[in-house]
Amino acid sequence: MRMTHLGKRNLLSVLRETASGVYLDGAELGEILLPGRYVKSDLRVKQTLDVFIYKDSEDRLVATTETPFATVGEFAWLKVKDVHPQSGAFLDWGLAKDLLLPFGEQAGPVEIGARVVVAVCIDPKTSRIMASGRLVNHLSKIHPTYSPGQTVNLLVVGESPLGYSAIIEHAHLGLLYRTELSSPLAIGQQLNGFVREVRADGKVDLRLDAQGYARVAPLTDEIMRELDEAGGRLNFDDDSSPDEVRQRFGVSKKAFKQALGSLFRARRIVFMHPGIESTDAKPEQSTT
Repeated sequence: MRMTHLGKRNLLSVLRETASGVYLDGAELGEILLPGRYVKSDLRVKQTLDVFIYKDSEDRLVATTETPFATVGEFAWLKVKDVHPQSGAFLDWGLAKDLLLPFGEQAGPVEIGARVVVAVCIDPKTSRIMASGRLVNHLSKIHPTYSPGQTVNLLVVGESPLGYSAIIEHAHLGLLYRTELSSPLAIGQQLNGFVREVRADGKVDLRLDAQGYARVAPLTDEIMRELDEAGGRLNFDDDSSPDEVRQRFGVSKKAFKQALGSLFRARRIVFMHPGIESTDAKPEQSTT
């Protein structure tokens, strides 16, 4: 049986048109209004629409074709638009109606204009969509089953002497070790990373570069493409700074050096001190 989910995107069919908009078939949730400002002129009854379902200021179910920055079950870094002395903070989540972060769900005081990492969830008392800064309460309770080397989406949510904590795939918490990073990260930063290890206690160690051949092979191809586009010469080599390497290639200095070593051993580049030069287009010199 088809279910309609509050706080999620749903595929709903048009039931009827009215002066205020169209009503959609929300199955067990009943008819749901899609206001007229979201209705296209060529919309027809029985047509299926991809819409997001939430509650308006009068607690009525309403649909929108707009896309929020995060849906129920996800985490996001959102900007504080206003703070109400009785209710809490109101966050910009990409919709006309702001998202409430109640005082009781705040991890600490918030100010207008600041950004906070929150979980988007449903208040069990009111059944309304809200934000929560108590992130641990909204992480998956299921033991992580990621594989070593698996690519994952990350949201940086905290910093400690060891490194940076990041939420993995909107589900689990992992750690990026400071000693393996070439430059600082920022709270709220979204990036791709790799699973280094899932420990027996469920803790997940992360890294920003793939390990071994999985890391070096794609990088060597990228370096050769960059060389080709630059006419066979690049001002990057073993002496380039970690920040320069990260900005240009998106990897650590260690990974970059391994890729250069692989290309050099394959006689595809030579070191020019400074820089590197491609040998792919050069005829081999005679040894006689």
